[in-house]
Amino acid sequence: MALSSEQVVDVLRAAGESTRLRILALLAVEELSVLELCRILDQSQPRVSRHLKLLAEAGLVERFPDGAWVFYRLAGTSGGGAVVAAALALIQADDAVVQGDAGQLAAVRAERSAGAQAYFARNAARWNEIRSLYVDEKEVEAAILRATGEGPFDEMVDLGAGAGRMLTLLGGRAVNALGLDLSQQMLNIARDEVAKAGLTACELRHGDIFDTGLPGGCADLVTVHQVLHYLGDPAAAVTEAARLAAPGGLLLIADFAPHDHEFLREAHQHRRLGFADDEILPWIEAAGLVPETNIALPPTSAEGLTVKIWTARRPGAALAERTAA
Repeated sequence: MALSSEQVVDVLRAAGESTRLRILALLAVEELSVLELCRILDQSQPRVSRHLKLLAEAGLVERFPDGAWVFYRLAGTSGGGAVVAAALALIQADDAVVQGDAGQLAAVRAERSAGAQAYFARNAARWNEIRSLYVDEKEVEAAILRATGEGPFDEMVDLGAGAGRMLTLLGGRAVNALGLDLSQQMLNIARDEVAKAGLTACELRHGDIFDTGLPGGCADLVTVHQVLHYLGDPAAAVTEAARLAAPGGLLLIADFAPHDHEFLREAHQHRRLGFADDEILPWIEAAGLVPETNIALPPTSAEGLTVKIWTARRPGAALAERTAA
């Protein structure tokens, strides 16, 4: 999107300050909360908030509240994005300030990851019990079965496999199934669950949802079940999941709708309090998939959470159709 000369001046003025340029460099890596930015930059919240306000007014960043937290990310549709990209590209790779910020970001990520892994280790054995506190699992699973269809699927990939529920639920419809998770405790439980279900063609592997190492278009069913709300960059996870979908392949995402249960952050390591359609659907479409199913399952109690199920398909003939041809 082209800008007027006056708009270009506004963009340059907003980006042309050292702290604001540092903020843009950090948000180019992932979305961050105000408090995380304060910690990385070692500056007060009022000062950081003032810089963010100026960047938002110039259309360079987007502000989005999530419960009691506020997150920021680079603006996705702003014409100033090209200016920001060009400015960031000019920074030397060994710039001491940017490297220092990267180190602080890594520390924030490590702390976040350690908290999540400790939580998973503490609760792995009763993971399904914890999930059942918030949603009616039977209703959710019935909706997932309807949304995916009967198959059969030649290759299924489950990202963030957890205790293996998606594998035991859908693995019988797949010729081969692979589950990835970063938690060894969860993988151990998933292996036990898969074995009890008699799924001999199901593999569990330690793997990162952001960088699976799997070839693009390798699966005709990819599932991301109750994972995104733990992640620092859910959009990147959706992009990677979509990359794995073969022509004609289906991506299924299940997560919570937006809610205000703040205790889930501290007690259960939730980073995001749910996702709205206007956030998930653009990520899906940007990854080249066509949305299909959009299901909302309301809670059965006042304390419950609405579960959302989205499916999307990569255009093209399915693997079975291409093989038959």
